[in-house]
Amino acid sequence: MKVEGFAIARNVIKADYPIKEALESIAPLCSRISIAVGHSEDSTRSYLEGLTHLPLHLVDTLWDDSLREGGRVLAVETDKAKALVSSDADWLIYIQADECLHEEDYPVIKAAMAQYHNDERVDALLLNYKHFYGSYAYIGDSRRWYRKEIRIIKNKPEIFSWRDAQGFRQGSSHKLRVAQIPAYVYHYGWVKHPEQQQVKQRQFHRLWHSDDAVNKRVGQSAQFDYNQIDSIKLYAGTHPACMNERILAMNWKFQPDLSKKNMGAKARLLYAIESWFGWRIGEYKNYIKVASFDNLTR
Repeated sequence: MKVEGFAIARNVIKADYPIKEALESIAPLCSRISIAVGHSEDSTRSYLEGLTHLPLHLVDTLWDDSLREGGRVLAVETDKAKALVSSDADWLIYIQADECLHEEDYPVIKAAMAQYHNDERVDALLLNYKHFYGSYAYIGDSRRWYRKEIRIIKNKPEIFSWRDAQGFRQGSSHKLRVAQIPAYVYHYGWVKHPEQQQVKQRQFHRLWHSDDAVNKRVGQSAQFDYNQIDSIKLYAGTHPACMNERILAMNWKFQPDLSKKNMGAKARLLYAIESWFGWRIGEYKNYIKVASFDNLTR
């Protein structure tokens, strides 16, 4: 069974994306990782070239910054990266520049890929998410954070990146049929120095909006205000080993008041229901769950 990875990268150094760690987190599972490298204003290309310990296949691409509706350019670039993989690969692992897999989940990922390799019901594997916020000690626990998404797909040409590249669909926009697995994606997009978070916010919002709109949304402050979050909680688990160096090098403080929930009455009710019963009312699901892989858990 052949497994390859794919990703996109542009201006990742400028906004301090943990792309090295993201790629290191999937490398033990992949024979090759193809990256569509967008034209950048920083040293993204040379940085990736320097990661000689990883099986990278780099191809330069030109982003169409006019594709702002719904962040469409991200999906277009992701499809370019997917097109670079080998035709004989069986499974593909997609990783974004601020996401990591945990080495403790490798056994269940491998076992699930083996089990569903020849299962025609299953197009992809569905992973759970942990969204870190402000620092490596807190995770978001409100409805603003998606709980699951597709990151491992079968190598089918009809599968394409959906909307702003959060997930995938196939054919004429049919949802993929997935097997849920007890593995996690560790999302670190909201963990970086407040100054670099502000750079990232400006960079990211330009994919959706004009410069004037970005200025209104992001503001003129040199630092991002992490206190504007609705709800977070302490994280008691471990991080992927590839993140250890970044965690030790953290050079800012974030000490939130966990007792405060910045929510309206309706949001508080929905939050309470989810906390009590684990049920997220009206949850958006960009997939059709057809199987659940429970043979291996941590």
